[in-house]
Amino acid sequence: MFDDSRLFGTAFTEPVRDPIWRNILLPPSFLPVIEAPEFVQLSRILQLGPAHLVYPGATHTRRAHSIGVYEMARRQLSALASTGCLDGMDQASARAFLLAALCHDLGHFPYAHSLKELPLAEHEALTARIVTGSLSPFIRGAGADPELVAAIVDQDLPAPSADAPWLGLFRRLLSGVLDPDKLDYLNRDAWACGVPYGLQDVDFVLQHIGMGDDGRPGVDGRGVMAVEAVLFSKYQMYKAVYWHRGVRAATAMIKKAVVSALASGTLEPDALYGLDDAGFYALMEGRDRLGMIAAVKSGALMRCCLELPYEEALPAHAAAASLDSRADVETAITDALPADERGRSVIVDLPEPISFESDLPVLGSGGSFSESATVFRPEVVSSFTRSLRVLRVYTDGQPDRVALAARSILGPEA
Repeated sequence: MFDDSRLFGTAFTEPVRDPIWRNILLPPSFLPVIEAPEFVQLSRILQLGPAHLVYPGATHTRRAHSIGVYEMARRQLSALASTGCLDGMDQASARAFLLAALCHDLGHFPYAHSLKELPLAEHEALTARIVTGSLSPFIRGAGADPELVAAIVDQDLPAPSADAPWLGLFRRLLSGVLDPDKLDYLNRDAWACGVPYGLQDVDFVLQHIGMGDDGRPGVDGRGVMAVEAVLFSKYQMYKAVYWHRGVRAATAMIKKAVVSALASGTLEPDALYGLDDAGFYALMEGRDRLGMIAAVKSGALMRCCLELPYEEALPAHAAAASLDSRADVETAITDALPADERGRSVIVDLPEPISFESDLPVLGSGGSFSESATVFRPEVVSSFTRSLRVLRVYTDGQPDRVALAARSILGPEA
């Protein structure tokens, strides 16, 4: 077994019990990081936001996830080092990667994924501010450079110095096809929701990763199976959990309330940062003129009355895809309702485009995953996104009547 202390220059003696990865060991110098208020606050932010309204077990937190990502990062770096791929890596750089994995979600405010379309700061940039700010003494105490940790997380930042030879690799490892974030959240979210779709054979994955001649991480021929498993699991988790119609109802209602508050000037973007879930609800309590946030908090979700496959060529669908014009589509649907229904709320929801990363080398073949013997050709992978993007209409009115009006605006015959 590979000796982690040689790579990281520290002993791993402090246990954290975890339902997914069992006994996670941290170095003593990392304890001040996970005990810092900024990190503890992640225990008050649900990993899947409102998904617990559909999957009652989905009450796990971003703090648990972050510690899980740290564990996956440690195992990943150890696996690479055990095959000689990381010869020459200094211990401070190795610790910086672990701390980047541990701290990668520090800037994640509640419902940040639900609000991706809004002009808000990326949570990676907010994480970098915390890592180089209030948390920097603890990062240094753990034997790493806060600037390097921040640059690993926020890829828009420049290298902290000319002497950061491992930064490119760390960025590809932390955000890639088989990254530690994905390996944890797919397993953890599937476990919490009680579904089998996201489960990954992590031990198998780590047995088959390596480094190409160009310094890029990749998999050997047998590891192609691991990439296939991740791609299909991610597709299934989006279909069954992340973009479930009930979860999307809550997402759409929260987004509608925040957009309304921002547009009215009663809410400034900066006010959303640094909150936990309770803080978010408290902040929005006096700004939720539509009553959407209060309804989500109480579990009173609007009903889906119409689902249509997204067709970019249809003008009404293209309008719904833009947050700037989506409200006009909603107004058009409301105007098409019978007079006695026009006081009802109507929300049009369309998930944002997502990517299914598959660009990594297959070691020893001279080619990439998409060129290997796999059914997941580029056109198949791109079809995942197309099939997942469903245009939905939600209402608190009479579903049949709203569906008829919505179809007149959004249907192919419109």
